[in-house]
Amino acid sequence: TRAKANMNARRIYSAQVERASGIICDQTILLNGFYATQHYPENLRRVRFKDVESGKTLIFLTNNFVLPPLTIAALYKNRWQVELFFKWIKQHLRIKKFLGNS
Repeated sequence: TRAKANMNARRIYSAQVERASGIICDQTILLNGFYATQHYPENLRRVRFKDVESGKTLIFLTNNFVLPPLTIAALYKNRWQVELFFKWIKQHLRIKKFLGNS
């Protein structure tokens, strides 16, 4: 998921990254807020990514510590393209029922 701008968290560990790939940082964090700590006490992974096409810096949160950070960013980008596709379908096609298996 994307992190909000006012997210309250503290860094526990920073992994080394190759900044030429667009990844700014790959960190292990812990949420600081009272309710956030009660609802999700485990560590999270924060990946900062600079998108070359748009120039935006995106911050992703995940509980997957196995995948490389560039894969995390690519998964989000591909997922967003699917969301935009379904948004276009809803706006431009008159579909009364939509049935899918997956």
